Amino acid sequence: MSDTQSNSAIPRPKALIAWSSGKDSAWALHAARKSGDYDIVGALTTVTDSFSRVSMHGVRETLLEAQCAAAGLPLIRVQIPYPCTNDIYERAMAQAMDEARARGVTHVIFGDLFLADLRAWREDKLKAVGMTAVFPVWQDEADKDTPALARDMIAAGVEAYLAVVDLKKLPASFAGRRFDQSLLDDLPDGVDPCGENGEFHSFVAAGPMLNGRIAVSVGETVEREGFAFADLVPG
Repeated sequence: MSDTQSNSAIPRPKALIAWSSGKDSAWALHAARKSGDYDIVGALTTVTDSFSRVSMHGVRETLLEAQCAAAGLPLIRVQIPYPCTNDIYERAMAQAMDEARARGVTHVIFGDLFLADLRAWREDKLKAVGMTAVFPVWQDEADKDTPALARDMIAAGVEAYLAVVDLKKLPASFAGRRFDQSLLDDLPDGVDPCGENGEFHSFVAAGPMLNGRIAVSVGETVEREGFAFADLVPG
């Protein structure tokens, strides 16, 4: 199901949402839908085929599928191996973009907040294949306010859980915790409340961008390569 508005006389550009399974991409979907500027026709997610989990976030593929069903969007998987070199990753993404362009997609929506170098990289990569990057929740460096953004998400009913934490920035005990005011209060100084510097990644179980709550429980935490992964279990 796409985001097409049946009463719109002017066709909108077709877009994919770069879907990480986390709160920022989910909030970007919510913001893009509210704007009505794009016909969002799919959720693009990188999946590590060795584990059948969302890359970086470590979220089970079954939960990813449930999210996309709740968002009303077809899931577009970009399969990568483990380990994965930059060359392999970029070839896989290039193929996905070629296939998207063949279906008339011209834009990709991202949930990035303020990392200018990452934004520039995304823009350059998409420009090279004739596509445009969109950043509906972007905050300019001069007036960024991620504490307020985090509170806005929570107030809007976003239910998210920390799927992975960087052990250089947070203790393993944060893995699996709910993204709520209590968590924000407990974050050490210097940790961005939205985890934009890679301090943590999350999984969204409910919110205004989903048509229902995804039942999930927190399983065991595993530490690997400097990260603590909470195994989020369906049901």
